[in-house]
Amino acid sequence: QVRFVESGGGLVQPGGSLRLSCVASGFSFTPVTMGWYRQAPGKQREWVAAITVINKPTYADSVKGRFTIGRDIAKSTVYLQMNSLKPEDTGVYYCNRHFQQDNWGQGTQVFVAS
Repeated sequence: QVRFVESGGGLVQPGGSLRLSCVASGFSFTPVTMGWYRQAPGKQREWVAAITVINKPTYADSVKGRFTIGRDIAKSTVYLQMNSLKPEDTGVYYCNRHFQQDNWGQGTQVFVAS
């Protein structure tokens, strides 16, 4: 069964950093573009970043230059390093297969506030 387990969220002050992790299972991780998504309170879930099978990253304009996505094939894990966090980055963060999104995990909560 396809499964995603996100972790690493928390409460951080503006300007701070967090590193999120997502362990994927139930499918072949290697040939899949993976993505991070977030859902702010009262808003639709939105795409944040993606990484292709050849480790080419792409980012939403709102996080470009502040977030870095990476992956560890051996661990079937995708990461999101978040720096210079802003209050508008607050939300629940999820990972999933970028072109076949299903079986959403619980996500990990990020809260950016003074």
